[in-house]
Amino acid sequence: MGSSTRGRQGVTNAALVLEDGRVFRGEAYGATGVSLGEVVFSTAMTGYQETLTDPSYHRQIVVQTAPQIGNTGWNDEDDESSKIWVAGYVVRDPARTPSNWRSKRGLDEELAKQGVVGISGLDTRTLTRHIREQGAMRAGVFSGSDLSDDASMVEQVKASAQMVGANLAVDVTTSSPYVVEAIGEKKFTVAALDLGIKSNTPRMMAARGIEVHVLPLTSSFEDILAVSPDGLFLSNGPGDPATQDHAIALTREALGRKLPLFGICFGNQILGRAVGRGTYKMRYGHRGINIPVIDVTTGKVAITSQNHGFALEGTPGEEFSSEFGRAVLSHYCPNDGTVEGVRLLDAPAFSVQYHPEAAAGPHDAAPLFDEFVTLMNEAR
Repeated sequence: MGSSTRGRQGVTNAALVLEDGRVFRGEAYGATGVSLGEVVFSTAMTGYQETLTDPSYHRQIVVQTAPQIGNTGWNDEDDESSKIWVAGYVVRDPARTPSNWRSKRGLDEELAKQGVVGISGLDTRTLTRHIREQGAMRAGVFSGSDLSDDASMVEQVKASAQMVGANLAVDVTTSSPYVVEAIGEKKFTVAALDLGIKSNTPRMMAARGIEVHVLPLTSSFEDILAVSPDGLFLSNGPGDPATQDHAIALTREALGRKLPLFGICFGNQILGRAVGRGTYKMRYGHRGINIPVIDVTTGKVAITSQNHGFALEGTPGEEFSSEFGRAVLSHYCPNDGTVEGVRLLDAPAFSVQYHPEAAAGPHDAAPLFDEFVTLMNEAR
């Protein structure tokens, strides 16, 4: 199936090529070129700016299942980090003209400015069904060049790196420590290990009187102790948690010293591995802002924001022994039974697989930050 570079007048043709040989044709959106990564889908209907700037999406080509994207343009307030992290972007029907009082420019303009290769005009429903059935896989977005040789493009995709075994947190962590001051009276100090932290996370803690010291992934435990923390926070981040020996070692050190600990997303997987649980690659992961989670203790359901392709092994509600005392797999997703949280019963530590700091919502899980405050209060 061949195609030239140019389509209808003024439009550049593009192709999304999957490693299983499936090719989807469309039009270039954002920058032109070649971008390789793991193709995944997000079911969020809003918050695309937060999605694009979430470091957890590093080296992933994100497919938006919502058909219309870009309606609110791009502003200068909602970024979750210093740049767009996605490897590529796939949308069905991009807005011709953004309409929002905060918009500074169009989404396509920002993608082009930051060199993010995208594609529009393809059947994202069929593509999403394909990913659900076949699983997330390597892919490439190709535009601005000859698209007639499908076999060559597939070979380029197959030569790209796998997500299993990928140590990506080192790419997204801060290069130097920085501090987010508490709002109002300072009540606590937290050391936040940056595995790919989102901007709204320190803001959520600052609003609760917490001074947050964001530390590079390479920090030693002595670096953590140097800020005299009341607690340790493990952030979200990209890649395979099995590669994070250093972060796991820091977590074990904190657990041994009974330092209050709270982890989210990647941080949940780090805590889980620190207490002896395994992790595995999910078929297509959870990505969106409408995913239910049940607390096994209370039975309460929260609608949550999620972005993960790996998960902890085990059965929801399972209690087990660890080097640091008893623990329980505390939360799960009723859609598929995936473990969504860990809680230590003999140490002040817990984590969840979802995002209580979600800027675009939902905010059902925001009180987990209050629970972290309670842990630190009790430790005093």
